[in-house]
Amino acid sequence: MKKTTAETRKYRKDMNDIILNSGFNDFKKFFALDNKAYIDGALDAKTKELMGLVGSMVLRCNDCIFYHIDRSLQEGATRQELYESFNIALIVGGSIVIPHLRYAFEVLEEIMKENNTNE
Repeated sequence: MKKTTAETRKYRKDMNDIILNSGFNDFKKFFALDNKAYIDGALDAKTKELMGLVGSMVLRCNDCIFYHIDRSLQEGATRQELYESFNIALIVGGSIVIPHLRYAFEVLEEIMKENNTNE
């Protein structure tokens, strides 16, 4: 059974909490580094999330694809900006990215419907 966007977000949060509270501090160090990488700097957070999305699609990580689409939209990305990012991933990764492109479209539509937006 497919998870809803709310279930996916909850699962991610719950599991991250378990990992971060495991007592193994190296996990906390990595999560902090990862979080810091996506905040505004020379590149704005939206651009960094879109870059993360491209990398996630090329690396074929659906959990990561969901996360970066969700975060990109929260940072103000438009449908066209996401489409262009999907295209870069397709160009860089080749045809093996197509199943993940399908997944990205599915996630985008689901989140847009949830947010009542069509942009």
